[in-house]
Amino acid sequence: MKMFCNQCEQTARGAGCDIQGVCGKSPEVALLQDLLIHQLKGIGYLAHKARALGVTDKKINRHTIGALFTTVTNVNFSAERLKRLAREGENIRSRAFELYASASAAKSLAINESELPAPARGTPGIDAPNIADEIGILAGSDDADIRSLKLVLLYGIKGIAAYADHALILGENVDNIVAFLHEALAALCDASATQQSMTALVLACGTAAVSCMALLDKAHTGRFGRPRPVSVPTGLQGGPSIVVSGHDLADLEELLQQTEGRGVKVYTHGEMLPAHGYPGLSKHSHLAGHFGTAWQNQQKEFDGVPAAFLFTTNCIQKPRDSYKDNVFTCGLVAFPGVAHIENRDFEPVIRKALSLSGGKPQNGPALLTGCGHDAVLSLADKVISLVKTGKIRRFFVIGGCDGAKPGRNYYTELAEAVPADCVIITLACGKFRFNGHDFGAIDGIPRLLDAGQCNDAHSVITVAKALASAFGCGLNDLPVSIILSWYEQKAVAVLLALLSLGLKGIRIGPSLPAFVTPNVLNVLVNAFDIKPITTAREDLAAILGKE
Repeated sequence: MKMFCNQCEQTARGAGCDIQGVCGKSPEVALLQDLLIHQLKGIGYLAHKARALGVTDKKINRHTIGALFTTVTNVNFSAERLKRLAREGENIRSRAFELYASASAAKSLAINESELPAPARGTPGIDAPNIADEIGILAGSDDADIRSLKLVLLYGIKGIAAYADHALILGENVDNIVAFLHEALAALCDASATQQSMTALVLACGTAAVSCMALLDKAHTGRFGRPRPVSVPTGLQGGPSIVVSGHDLADLEELLQQTEGRGVKVYTHGEMLPAHGYPGLSKHSHLAGHFGTAWQNQQKEFDGVPAAFLFTTNCIQKPRDSYKDNVFTCGLVAFPGVAHIENRDFEPVIRKALSLSGGKPQNGPALLTGCGHDAVLSLADKVISLVKTGKIRRFFVIGGCDGAKPGRNYYTELAEAVPADCVIITLACGKFRFNGHDFGAIDGIPRLLDAGQCNDAHSVITVAKALASAFGCGLNDLPVSIILSWYEQKAVAVLLALLSLGLKGIRIGPSLPAFVTPNVLNVLVNAFDIKPITTAREDLAAILGKE
């Protein structure tokens, strides 16, 4: 069974996984995910055409978001669950066709099915001969650069879908976001696409990502309150414990409610750390602290720990036997042999935790979080004064995904080398490279500010816009340097969001995406002055040398 996948930073040989995914997914899982994307292209095409005729369908929209998110790296490793989703996808494609056909008939328009793009006409079975050649990401006759731009767009909308899924769960109207997802999926079917048309859609993807992150911020603050700075203890305190990983704050809220008064302590892990900054979550006294660091360390950090582990979104790795029986997934996350929670009934997780000791108490450094745009802008006058008087020289945005590939110590070295008159803003799980260090403060303002999860790039954007307004300058005139680490597709959406605002000079690493051709990279370099990271010393000297 053939496979080819190049969507994450750690892809094999920096080119693509063609035997088994470095993430751990099998060729069968990779092909099933390709099948879902093939289906989604057809669904998107049909839904986009139907929308142009004035009709939409909530079930089609919901499937689009969930199926896209399911194919993000480290979400779903279960072939059986993917097959069920693929069967649902074929039904959804038929539903989308009927939607388009009925809307066309209502306007006396004819549809020639033979002229529809292949994904809109149907899906080959998973056992079809040469299926990878038909539906894989290398299928089709696009030239390398157009294919590259299509992959940038595809991976960008996967990231947007992840954020849209969270917003939808919290009750937000994501219709405008889904409209763009369908437009993008329709464009991926277009054999006549040009570099110009695809570049325009890639930038539009960034604009959609900004809107989606703003919507999710609204959903989070509306449900859980506005984040506030808080110092979070790390390590387990002993006693029955549940460690919650991923990104879904609604899952965490439900778990906290179900464990109230049960004698179970709940801890965050990885990207769930910012949950402690939300009043609606931190009000639960048994939200006891944070355990562990970033996703790629879980096999080592969870090994032999007598606690229950709940994965709410992407970031799961193959569990070791020493703790596999203690692992649970929910939502779109799945791993073979791991218990899956349906409908947020966390009783099996709670019972498992109550049957375990939680281990010996451990203590680590306290971590500051909750420093999003509300917290920073509440101190705007002071921050602006410190910048004007030279006490704050520059802001360094150092954040993004963490990962296992060598070279990520760069971000630790850079953060440690940032001068004492500069402030570091961080977000996402890349912060665990250095957020346990004491960076001190400048006139009471911490030199390290954790803005939150990866989707909280919206906070960085909001703060930057406010500062630019206060100083009467453009975003690129601010004393701000952005250095990003990337691993998976949400980071692609974040980068495109920043580029859509016209931000220039962003540094990215630890390596460049395998799906970006040299010609496409040159377009980005010429338009946005994107730079690959070099060494912490060289990059810092280059940044400060421009002042």
